[in-house]
Amino acid sequence: MKENVKLPFLPTTKKELRQLGWTHLDVILVTGDAYIDSPFIGVAVIGRVLAAAGFKVGIIAQPDVQGDDIMSLGEPCLFWGISGGCIDSMVANRTASGRKRKRDDYTPGGINNRRPDRAVLIYANLIRSRFKNTCPLVLGGIEASLRRVAHYDYWSNKIRRSILLDAKANYLLYGMAERAVLELASCLRDQGDSRTIRGLCYLDTTKPKEYLELPPFEDVAKDTEAFTRMFQLFYDNNDPVTAHGLVQRYDKRYLIQNPPQPVARQEELDHYHGLGYQLELHPFYAQHGKVKALETIRFSIATHRGCYGECNFCAIAVHQGRTVSWRSRQSILAEAKRLTSHPAFKGMIHDVGGPTANMYGFECAKKLQKGCCTDKRCLFPEICPTMPIDHGEQLKLLTELRTLKGVKKVVVSSGIRYDMILADRKMGLPWLCQLVKYHVSGQLKVAPEHCDDHVLACMGKPGKQSLLKFRELFNRLTHKEGLKQFLTYYIIAAHPGCRLQDMKGLRKFALKELKLLPRQVQIFTPTPSTWSTLMYWTGRNPFTGKPCFVEKDGQAREKQKAELTVHTAGKKRFHRK
Repeated sequence: MKENVKLPFLPTTKKELRQLGWTHLDVILVTGDAYIDSPFIGVAVIGRVLAAAGFKVGIIAQPDVQGDDIMSLGEPCLFWGISGGCIDSMVANRTASGRKRKRDDYTPGGINNRRPDRAVLIYANLIRSRFKNTCPLVLGGIEASLRRVAHYDYWSNKIRRSILLDAKANYLLYGMAERAVLELASCLRDQGDSRTIRGLCYLDTTKPKEYLELPPFEDVAKDTEAFTRMFQLFYDNNDPVTAHGLVQRYDKRYLIQNPPQPVARQEELDHYHGLGYQLELHPFYAQHGKVKALETIRFSIATHRGCYGECNFCAIAVHQGRTVSWRSRQSILAEAKRLTSHPAFKGMIHDVGGPTANMYGFECAKKLQKGCCTDKRCLFPEICPTMPIDHGEQLKLLTELRTLKGVKKVVVSSGIRYDMILADRKMGLPWLCQLVKYHVSGQLKVAPEHCDDHVLACMGKPGKQSLLKFRELFNRLTHKEGLKQFLTYYIIAAHPGCRLQDMKGLRKFALKELKLLPRQVQIFTPTPSTWSTLMYWTGRNPFTGKPCFVEKDGQAREKQKAELTVHTAGKKRFHRK
């Protein structure tokens, strides 16, 4: 199969296998999402990367756990690949207050009735129950990646074992696993030694001598100080340049985590994005209704991966990594041209960005050579002077995209770091001028998350002064262009360190300085493998060693959110002005 050739969907039924002339599959991928063939869908990317390398791959999406869907493609020759989907299944299914979500943007028809809680565990058990002594089970995706070592689980309020043990699987591939899955598939095909593959976790009764040992599960499950030491060591060994392998003892066995794969090279990213995605929901699943997520991602373009923002509540650092890698302009422009030929394309590219939109095209040279710093961060508490922030490459890219034939509008709808724009003395203002004039569709997302300095410090976010400077600049440029545009503010309530009085202060700040009450307010959800979740569980700030207030009462957490979102006596609802 060749790159940039429009490929058919990967097969999902035996009828499709027969049409392809296949009698068996090498790999079957099982996912908690409907099968959308898009570069934004992890299972679709992994499937196409394997297929492009000559492996026969099929997909089973959202199998009925009470039925025989899991048997629909037979048994693979090499391995089962299991993912909960693009979102951790517990986050997809449960609100921060524990209520069942009614809607699922990745399920046909939108009703949340196809993805089980703890989907990775359920699917692994389902396969084992239908296929005795089957080929290896390989876990992947964000649900497995963030649960690869002992972790705090908010929904059971306890420390859980590595998901590799609970799923009784053979391997776990963490992070963005395109290269690792190719190496594993080749190794299993050729009967090689898989234990040397970077980005892979496995179980053994002995441990490699040169690997660092995390505190054992028995200790971290009952001792918050041991859990803190474990997480610090785990976090510090996520950089591919400097990371050591890690081991963690569970009774008589060891979880072994090999060092991460190197950051994807530009030619690799270009290849992954040029594999002829259909940008559609597979017809087998489309008969059950539309999938809302497709509306957002179909005509969007991912330009880079990774994020050095390191917000304490975000898991990107231990999944995509703290080093940003980006695609070539040629690759992105070629993808945009393909979008214009799609029959449903109406002229708008809905997003051009990544985890943080304005991190495209530059990185710290020292980091690329020696790895991430262990004693400081790139952007917090101040932007590191060795980070060469330069919006010039993205400015060129956006200019070329909006002049393509058939493109009427190019929008940047991914979140941006306004502190980076202010820090870029040369290209920050020109980039923002072009953004305001051409690339905002009514509203621009920014995520201050809070206004209180103490809470922001717990989050690892910049202070409110940079927000106010950016707001003034954005409004001035918008007024100059005669446009009706505004900023959308994302806020987190009940984050560790945040009390009700802090939310009251945020309300006053928003009304006085922002002239509105933010509508996008979410209650902090402790997800595995983040610093904020560590604070939530231990009640201590790991960076200062001091106690940290944590609101764990459900009603009190809701009350914090209500300060910005609910009518109360004597308070009027404020809209943007």
